[in-house]
Amino acid sequence: MSGEYFDLFFCMVFMPALIVLGRAHYWIKTMPVFFILECGYCYIIYFVLKLLSIPNMLLSREYGKLALLGVSLISVNCLLTFYPLPDIDFVTKSLSALQTKARNYNVSLSLWLMFSLVVAYSLTVSFVKELYGQLLIKKEIENQRDKAKLAVFKAQISPHFMFNTLNSLYSLVIGTSRKAEDAFIKFADILKYTYITIDNDCVALKDEVSYIQNYIDLQEIRLNSCTKVRWIHEVEDGDIKIPPMILLTFVENAFKYGASTSHDCEILIMLSLRNKTLEFETRNQIMKHSSEFRTEVPVGIENCRARLEALFPKRYILETEDCDECFKVSLKLQLN
Repeated sequence: MSGEYFDLFFCMVFMPALIVLGRAHYWIKTMPVFFILECGYCYIIYFVLKLLSIPNMLLSREYGKLALLGVSLISVNCLLTFYPLPDIDFVTKSLSALQTKARNYNVSLSLWLMFSLVVAYSLTVSFVKELYGQLLIKKEIENQRDKAKLAVFKAQISPHFMFNTLNSLYSLVIGTSRKAEDAFIKFADILKYTYITIDNDCVALKDEVSYIQNYIDLQEIRLNSCTKVRWIHEVEDGDIKIPPMILLTFVENAFKYGASTSHDCEILIMLSLRNKTLEFETRNQIMKHSSEFRTEVPVGIENCRARLEALFPKRYILETEDCDECFKVSLKLQLN
């Protein structure tokens, strides 16, 4: 739904209809300067409200800015009501004063009516566009989720068969090696978590932390001791809900491009939750070729950015930094 159509309708249909059907068309000949000021102000109101995006300001709880904007618009409209209009000249002076007063009262009413209608139209357009945009984003997310489900369903024979097979294999592993047992359990937990959360919109943060821990533990087994991993997490409320596996993309990227089985390197992963503000950061040396790294990494990160924009509009900051053969991702997320 293109915003240009709304703009054209406002400029070519809404405002001309407001002028013709209202009192404003009488001002063209008698008060041309006042007519230009009032109509120009109506156009300014529309484009200012469109530019500032009121729905996003409400979602971001920028109530101070909204109050300042409302007071400013109302104040300017009040000033227009005090514009010095020419007196009506009748033969009888008392009638002239009475007619002038009545005319000024009607002009003030017309000003406030035009102001109210323009603000109402502008806000309606803003909310309709925001709602339509959110519906498109939601539909895209649902399409991606359906694709993910389809991929899982294609890859699986049957969840019951798979888990029963895992249990059978685990019984064979028991007693052979404590390290093998632990790795097997972590791998099974990762698979179960993936199957369970695919249909969930949100999961407890403590479950996501456990999932990341298992993922890191399995990666450390594969990488031996060449890649050192520092996993620091401090969560004051593990039951708070977040979208599932939204942090894993950054962890996977850190291992994909910053891990090595032959060169010493370090991966840093940090997570904290304080006052419902989640902060997550990954740092890793770039162990892959720089051209390969720069062509592949943005795909997963940009997909995450789109998902965050849909789920947490104006309530997240996602930044990446690539310098001195080191790549850093930082996410700050305001949770409800």
